[in-house]
Amino acid sequence: MPSRRRVPVAAGRAALTSWMAAPGEVDRTTTATAVRFTLEELGERAPGRSVEVRVPPFGVVQCIEGLQHRRGTPPNVVETDAATWLALAVGHLEPAEAEAQGRLRVSGTRADLTAYLPLFPDHDEN
Repeated sequence: MPSRRRVPVAAGRAALTSWMAAPGEVDRTTTATAVRFTLEELGERAPGRSVEVRVPPFGVVQCIEGLQHRRGTPPNVVETDAATWLALAVGHLEPAEAEAQGRLRVSGTRADLTAYLPLFPDHDEN
């Protein structure tokens, strides 16, 4: 069952647009909204519960079909900071590059998001 959205699409797109205009200068609320919106979008596009994507302290989503994780530490985890996540979501950073730089931590055999990123490669044109 797909998750329900908590961030309205219009508000999420507005926050993402603001973040893209000035990545290091937007306030915490705008960053949080953009992160939560993009995590929800990933959950919509890759439904499932086999991989947990964490962007502390703003949000987490379980996604990608496969064996379901129910409790404890999941076997497939992707974790990063907000700036890196948003850069990945809009295509300003490649997952392999972020991982090589130590900005993206990936564990587990299914924790590969390259098929799903970027989520909004042309967002600045919308």
